[in-house]
Amino acid sequence: MTTFLVTGGAGFIGSHVCDRLLAEGHRVVAVDDLSTGRIANLVEARGYGKGFTFFNMDIRAEGLLSLFERHRPEVVMHLAAQAGVRPSLEDPVTDASINVMGTLNILECCSRTGVRKVVYAASGGTLYGEPRKVPVKETSAAASRPLSPYGISKKVAIDYLAFYQRDRGIDWTALALGNVYGPRQDPTGEAGVIAIFTSKMLAGDSPTVFGDGNQTRDYVFVDDAVHAFALAVDRGSGRLLNIGTGVETSVNELFRMLAEVTGFKGERGSGPLPPGELRRIALDSSLAGEVLGWRPWTHLEDGLKETVAYLRGV
Repeated sequence: MTTFLVTGGAGFIGSHVCDRLLAEGHRVVAVDDLSTGRIANLVEARGYGKGFTFFNMDIRAEGLLSLFERHRPEVVMHLAAQAGVRPSLEDPVTDASINVMGTLNILECCSRTGVRKVVYAASGGTLYGEPRKVPVKETSAAASRPLSPYGISKKVAIDYLAFYQRDRGIDWTALALGNVYGPRQDPTGEAGVIAIFTSKMLAGDSPTVFGDGNQTRDYVFVDDAVHAFALAVDRGSGRLLNIGTGVETSVNELFRMLAEVTGFKGERGSGPLPPGELRRIALDSSLAGEVLGWRPWTHLEDGLKETVAYLRGV
């Protein structure tokens, strides 16, 4: 039995990571300041009794070290972040405070308490900037120019992970996640377009399509993403690995698919494309296949049906 510490453990992806680790028989300590995470996401995890512990704490807090010293995690799953492009454009300082200084606080705690490995949630949707070729490979990261402070902060964290491996001996794997979607994604919190569109459609309201709607993203189902975290515990040393489907899906196409699943018959709203948004992105995950033995197995249509059923409360 391994002791894991999961930052952002009450969040959309983080809570699913907790559930997976607990189901595998591990002990899990979750940390979340509940700014976007929700206690309701931890219902399944709390059913494991003493195998699961939750702390309401900011990853920048000084008290984090004492938590590490008390629980002695062997592996840290680091998902806590300021996770929005637009908030990072409005307030780059807060974005860096959480995503850079918070990550450094985590790494210092890891260094002082003998943590073996950090599995880091990087952002495949922002890390590469506007890619020259799609699907994008990990080799593009070194020369990439992210369009937002959020993307910059996630890129910088990977350099810090490499430093802590060289200087302090902490192993790491960074997972460049596509646009993760699925049950527990909060349309008003850690908002993703699928959750937002679905909640609007189910309420009979018109979702807003920004720009011409031809901008594309790589949508990966949450269970597939969580599987990558589980595999990375003992694989992928010192590697950045894309976790996506390699398939581009436009906002217009997504609107049509969700309208069909939800039965929405209304019109779409429209608005200007926000700054910092990419035109195209899809991730080449062949390296994750070689290194982790990972591949996406959930088709978008199936994942959308499951997500809609969750938001319907079925």
